[in-house]
Amino acid sequence: MKFSMSGYPRGLTLGIWVAASCLAAPLGLCLVSTPSYALSEIQRGDLPSPVAPPGDSGTAVPEPSAPIPDPLGTKPSDNGQPTDDTNKSQPEAPSGSGGITSPRADPEAPPPAVVYELDRLPEPVKRMHGMLIEACKSGDIEKLRPLIGQGDSMTQLSLGDIDGDPIAFLKGLSGDGDGQEILAILEEVLSAGYVHVDTGTPQELYVWPYFFALPLDKLDSRQRVELFKLVTASDYDDMKQFGAYIFYRVGITPAGQWMFFVAGD
Repeated sequence: MKFSMSGYPRGLTLGIWVAASCLAAPLGLCLVSTPSYALSEIQRGDLPSPVAPPGDSGTAVPEPSAPIPDPLGTKPSDNGQPTDDTNKSQPEAPSGSGGITSPRADPEAPPPAVVYELDRLPEPVKRMHGMLIEACKSGDIEKLRPLIGQGDSMTQLSLGDIDGDPIAFLKGLSGDGDGQEILAILEEVLSAGYVHVDTGTPQELYVWPYFFALPLDKLDSRQRVELFKLVTASDYDDMKQFGAYIFYRVGITPAGQWMFFVAGD
């Protein structure tokens, strides 16, 4: 049986039209929204993944605009830039710890002239040298006391501080306990050749023995014989490894002050 739309009562026709319109509206909205949703999915797929928000804060963490530097003490990343933690402005430490008493051997500098003639010494230096030799030959270490002096002008007898009486200190260094051995060493040192160092400066000195200012590996056979009057062959090997003469040495200023009588490095 066929029905014609014109055959329905007017009210029924209007109701059917309204119902059809209501059904069509949601369908139209679905059709319109579907392409927009698909497009947003395609665009999102082309973007980098967003940073996940921390915990429950609900706030996204922005990406850093510059690389974060490595923590202190870690190896830097290979960015082609060499790194150097050394403070170049800091000077190197001196090889000796005894100030003006330190060995002066410099392999790069021309060695100072070795002198044996005492007549070439300034008169104050020559006088002090003679008094020291005389005290040594006496066998009485007390004869050194007035030459050592006291206070700021006292002769340096150790690379460190000494406590108590300087003559007692020297006796303690002597193997015999009375100071004769140390007197023999002092005389032998003063009998060797000497060098004149730091000429024209406040540190100017006449120093015995001359090994103080010469590289030990440059000594000739005659000079090594003179050295073995003071040290053993084993001592010589140890000094070569250290790089300088570190046995007893004596320094006297141009004004005749006995500055030091020390051993060590």
